[in-house]
Amino acid sequence: MNRYAWFAGLVLAADQLSKYWVTHVIKLWRGPRDLAPFLSLTWVENRGISMGLLDLGDSGRWVLVALTAAIALVVAWWLAREENAADSLALAAILGGAVGNIIDRVRLGFVVDFVHLHVGARSFYVFNVADAAITLGVAALLARGLIKREQPTRSHAE
Repeated sequence: MNRYAWFAGLVLAADQLSKYWVTHVIKLWRGPRDLAPFLSLTWVENRGISMGLLDLGDSGRWVLVALTAAIALVVAWWLAREENAADSLALAAILGGAVGNIIDRVRLGFVVDFVHLHVGARSFYVFNVADAAITLGVAALLARGLIKREQPTRSHAE
């Protein structure tokens, strides 16, 4: 396995501990908590994909579990072969986040989302640590893919 795979475990642990904290310690399901004018902790049971889209019901959760597990396996395979440190950390973040959300779906039937960004009455995405890790990991991979890579030097003996 890749030497950065530990980071996937760290992301997974942070995700599951944060979800335990909002569920069992502060019992967020009882009501939201404002932290700043733009940030609240708000309980959301996400039964769909990103931002709650495509809620497929209880039987559909297993489709989402299977799809996410397949993606996680591909990411794990890629991570095991990746040699670039930045790409490895990005892949590990994606893997840890995917597994965190899989655990929620299997255990609860939904993903616990709770970080709520908003400006006044304008609400944005409600997400969790796993979602943030996946988003940042994908953004890092895309950014590295868009950066012009150094071209191999050509021989002058043509």
